[in-house]
Amino acid sequence: MGSRGGWRTGPIVVGMADILDQSEVDALLAAVDAGAIEEEQQEARIFSRTRRDVEGLEVLPYDFKRPERVSKDQMRALQTLHETFARNFGASLSGFLRTIVEVKVATCEQMTYSEFISGLPNPTSFNLIQSDKLEGEMCLEISPLIIYPIIDRLLGGTSQELFIPQRPMTLIETRLISNITTRGLTALSEAWAGVKQMSFTILATESNPQLVQIVPPNEVVVIVGFELKLANRAGTMNLCIPYNVIEPVMDQLNAQNWFSASKSQRSPEVEALIGKGLNVAPIGLTAELARTSITLRDLVQLEIGDMIETEKGASDPIVVCVEGEPKFFATVGQFKGKKALRITKVISAGDRVN
Repeated sequence: MGSRGGWRTGPIVVGMADILDQSEVDALLAAVDAGAIEEEQQEARIFSRTRRDVEGLEVLPYDFKRPERVSKDQMRALQTLHETFARNFGASLSGFLRTIVEVKVATCEQMTYSEFISGLPNPTSFNLIQSDKLEGEMCLEISPLIIYPIIDRLLGGTSQELFIPQRPMTLIETRLISNITTRGLTALSEAWAGVKQMSFTILATESNPQLVQIVPPNEVVVIVGFELKLANRAGTMNLCIPYNVIEPVMDQLNAQNWFSASKSQRSPEVEALIGKGLNVAPIGLTAELARTSITLRDLVQLEIGDMIETEKGASDPIVVCVEGEPKFFATVGQFKGKKALRITKVISAGDRVN
C-alpha cells in the first residue's frame, strides 16, 4: 500500500471481518509519516552445507545474463599475451607506413556477443578470422577513425585535413587495408606461439557488424580492445574471441603454467632461424693503432705534416674492436700486396688494452 510523502509501508494483511474504515486508514498512514511505526527489516539469511562461519562471508551480486566463464588469472594471461601482440603489430606497422605507430592494449574484458556487436559503429572494418588449430571464428574490428588515416598515408597523404566518410569501404580501400590486417595476423601468430603454434587467416570482411552472427547472442566472448595512434590521428581496434573457440587451450592460459613454459621451452626451429640470421649479419671491425691525449690548444693548432707522439711502440700489438668492443690483439702487416692484420691473441678479462 502506498503512503503519503513518498513513504512505502509493508503489506497489511487483515481478515475478512477486520476491514479498516477510512478514518483508521488515515490514522495508520499518519502514524507511518510521523515515524511512530517503523517498517519491518528482514534479515538476510545465508544457507550453506559446508560453511558454518558465514558472518564474515562477502556476498557479491551475480548477473546470470553475463556469466564470467574465464578466470581472472586467465584474463591476465590473455592481456599479457596480447600486449606482446600490440608491440609486434606496432613495430610492423611503423616499418610498413614509414612513421611511428603506437599500439597498446586498452581493455580486456568478457561480455556477451550481443553487447559487443551493439557497441560497434556502422560502417566499420569487420573481419572474420579463423585459426588452423582452433574450431570456430574470431572477429577483428578496426575503427574507420584509424582506417582512413592509414589509407591516406599509403596513398601519400598527410592526414592533416582528412574527412572520415560514413560509407562502406570500396574494393580498392579494402585491398589496401588487407596489407594491414595481414601484418596483424602475423603478429597475432607470433604472440600465440607461446601457447600453441597456429596461423590465422581472414575468411571474410563485412562493413555492417549486425549482419555477422558467429555465435549465439548470449554466448560469452573475450574482448581485447586496442588503441592505435598514427601521427595526429587515433582510433580503436577490437579483437573478439568467443569462449568456445579458445576453450581447448584455456588450461594452458593459467598465468604460472604459461610463464614457466615460455621460459623453459625453446623451439629448435627458432634457435636455428636466429643462428642463421646472425651468421649473415654484417658487423663493423676496426683496428686501433694507438691512443693518446692532447690539449685543446694543441688540437686547434694542428697543421698538415705535424706529428703526434704516442707511448705505443711500433712493434707493440694493436687492438682489434668488433662494433666498438675490444676483442683481439693483432699485428700489422701485408698480405698479397694489401694491408692486413694477423690475430695473435683473444683479449681476456685480465688483459690491459690501453
